[in-house]
Amino acid sequence: MTANSESPDRRVIMFTQPGCFSCELMRMYFEANEIVVEERDISKDLAARREMIDDHGSTETPTVVLITEDALEVVVGFDPLRLDQLLHGTPSSDSVTGN
Repeated sequence: MTANSESPDRRVIMFTQPGCFSCELMRMYFEANEIVVEERDISKDLAARREMIDDHGSTETPTVVLITEDALEVVVGFDPLRLDQLLHGTPSSDSVTGN
């Protein structure tokens, strides 16, 4: 599954659970940015829960895993600035530029 037409080699997985407000915010973020996401509900899928904890070191939802040819990045919680940086190459607000 691709994330969008910009990067066909990118895969985005989001670990979620019912009642997670930050998960809803994350869905809105991805929808607004036209990014297709593979969602895994950890309350129904025990293998997904194990993967989130054991493979990605997270115990919180949402946990987003961005997979490319070159890297695997994990974002825990709703962090739109970090996602913008990873998905679009947008510098984070705490980047320093030298003159």
